[in-house]
Amino acid sequence: MSIELAELTPSDHALGAEDLLPESLNAFLACPTPDAWLGWALANPETLLIDHAQCEKKAASTAMNLLYRHVDQPLLLAKMSQLAREELLHFEQVVGLMERRGVKYTHLSASRYAEGLRRHLRPNEPERLIDVLIIGALIEARSCERFARLIPYLDEELARFYRTLVKSEGRHFEDYLLLARQQTAAPIDERIAFFVAREAELIISTDTAFRFHSGVPA
Repeated sequence: MSIELAELTPSDHALGAEDLLPESLNAFLACPTPDAWLGWALANPETLLIDHAQCEKKAASTAMNLLYRHVDQPLLLAKMSQLAREELLHFEQVVGLMERRGVKYTHLSASRYAEGLRRHLRPNEPERLIDVLIIGALIEARSCERFARLIPYLDEELARFYRTLVKSEGRHFEDYLLLARQQTAAPIDERIAFFVAREAELIISTDTAFRFHSGVPA
């Protein structure tokens, strides 16, 4: 089920939430989240919270995996250690919010979003790590952008929580890009542009099941 955005009324306490986004983040993404996804999200509040919790857990897992695989990179270790701690804290906060609202934490199948990006990973290092880090940047940037898109239409508690996430996670995509550029002396702008385009295709194409990173409803 989806609803038209025109039917929704922004909450007075949350107007102007999109101004929280860093200018660099808005410039990084090729397209904004479509209104159709926003309406779909607000029609599925429990799924939104459950999948958000799963996203936070996956983000921490990705950071931990990079910690184990690349022990020879001090900056990567520092950035990913901090990111993993923050994502696990956010996971705990989402689960606590769900408990207060009587939302049961159940398993959801993954959206095609992350896999749709990872299918383009190059097989050899350091190219593969560069691609993984670019994808991490895109996932973090899109997540932050979607929090900001949702905030004006949420109740006060959830809007306040998502505002804190926008502020704390707004730098994560820049950390990922910094690490990606650190892997090689050669420019990676062309590779970044490739993944930015693929990400936009996933965001504006259709999906049959709502998820935090799904496209628009079919």
